[in-house]
Amino acid sequence: MTKTTTRGAAALPLNTILEGDCIEVMNSLPEASIDLIFADPPYNLQLKGQLHRPDNSRVDAVDDEWDRFSSFAAYDRFTRDWLKAARRLLKPDGAIWVIGSYHNIFRVGAALQDQGYWILNDVIWRKSNPMPNFRGKRFTNAHETMIWASKEEGAKYTFNYEALKALNEGIQMRSDWVLPICTGHERLKDENGDKAHPTQKPEALLHRILVGSTNPGDVVLDPFFGTGTTGAVAKMLGRDWIGIEREDAYRKVAHKRIARVRKFDREALQVSASKRAEPRVPFGQLVERGLLRPGEELLSMNGRHKAKVRADGTLVGADVTGSIHQVGAHLEGAPSCNGWTYWCFRRDGKTVPIDVLRQQIRAEMRN
Repeated sequence: MTKTTTRGAAALPLNTILEGDCIEVMNSLPEASIDLIFADPPYNLQLKGQLHRPDNSRVDAVDDEWDRFSSFAAYDRFTRDWLKAARRLLKPDGAIWVIGSYHNIFRVGAALQDQGYWILNDVIWRKSNPMPNFRGKRFTNAHETMIWASKEEGAKYTFNYEALKALNEGIQMRSDWVLPICTGHERLKDENGDKAHPTQKPEALLHRILVGSTNPGDVVLDPFFGTGTTGAVAKMLGRDWIGIEREDAYRKVAHKRIARVRKFDREALQVSASKRAEPRVPFGQLVERGLLRPGEELLSMNGRHKAKVRADGTLVGADVTGSIHQVGAHLEGAPSCNGWTYWCFRRDGKTVPIDVLRQQIRAEMRN
């Protein structure tokens, strides 16, 4: 179902595939209206002739008209133009992901910086099942590169660090992602049983990108929509989306695909929140609320040190007075200390971290 939002006099056509040239269409959309752009532009592979396997069967390579440019200069002009149009659409704290291969990603990276984008990371998508190098004259091309950039330096882009960490079994997500290319049931076919699109991206790749750099309700734009992987995953994850695609055959496949997608329920869309996004709770608030009393003794988690709570939310130790962080650092002879994880108190004969009280207050704030 399509819905629109109005920004000034211009309407934003949400959950719609727009037909036409991506640059012209982007220039027709309202400025600063998009939270995230995922772009899978033509790679300009410069393929010459057909590629065959050792058994002489033909490889279904990317030889479509949309991937052909007369020169590097022509490709660079195209890249600059669509990146300029994309940057106009991004909200001040918006961001962009661009994926490419060695044929084009370095040229795209330079153009991004020239346009004023601020590169945050390059992420390597390492394919667990890459196409082999049939001629045996080069390394097997087993990865593609993605560039993640904010609209400008200092922008407060979305990064759901804890959610990505949870996806990775509690380990910090790295910038090299091992995921398979599209095969089997995920690979879309046309009416003749052939690949519907030669460079269809796996849904797992977009799932990780959207979980990590958007929130439910955000607007995601894909200016090279193809068969709609971005739209399908965005719909599942409760994000609004806009696709731009000039090829009629791809649009037809994308429409059918996305119509079959069901959005996850509201509870399932929630992800692990970033600690930085949690509301700030001063230690003094614990004292004001009576969760800790002036004069109450705190113990270090390692059992080596003690300090007493004062009425203004500071602590006093044997030879030091200050915040929970300052006193902990001084007693440990360390340059810094996270007082929330360093101190605990006694209740009913049990040792309880003071951070439990902070989380109690945060839970009340959310409710």
